[in-house]
Amino acid sequence: MKFVNKSLFLSLSFLVSLSVGLTNTAKAESFKVRKTHGHWHLSCGTPPGAKSEKCALVQDVTDETRPNYSLRVIFLRSRDGKKEVLRVVAPLGVLLPTGLGLKIDNTDMGHAQFMKCGKIGCIAEVVVTNKIVEKFRTGKNAVFIIFQTPELGIGFPVSLNGFGAGYRTLK
Repeated sequence: MKFVNKSLFLSLSFLVSLSVGLTNTAKAESFKVRKTHGHWHLSCGTPPGAKSEKCALVQDVTDETRPNYSLRVIFLRSRDGKKEVLRVVAPLGVLLPTGLGLKIDNTDMGHAQFMKCGKIGCIAEVVVTNKIVEKFRTGKNAVFIIFQTPELGIGFPVSLNGFGAGYRTLK
């Protein structure tokens, strides 16, 4: 998955336990909301097999016209702490070849490929650049776009209110 520069595409191994812990209701109890920063929640917990706690900024959005269509946006640091990762869990039924689009304050940031679909939905993930982090920190709104058909794109508005403050607390 990538945004902005195609050379940033990395086929990352999933931080599976964190992704499942944050998106699967059966395991969600292991991750607790520590603090809320605007529209972002700092969720922390210790993934199975991990030696230390892991935190992520999370925001869930639902399409107003399709209440069963929701998107989970997860921003976290990689296990080694050297990279920042943006992971988006989209509903099943998305058109995979089209990927996931992102606009921040009406600026097209590019598309990302979906990496895997499972019971929790389809996951797109990208290592983000400083430019993307800065856009999230200073921007007002992001829109993530999924497609049901090549002609039907569904935009999920995501508020960036509180992202900067939450980002500063992310471990």
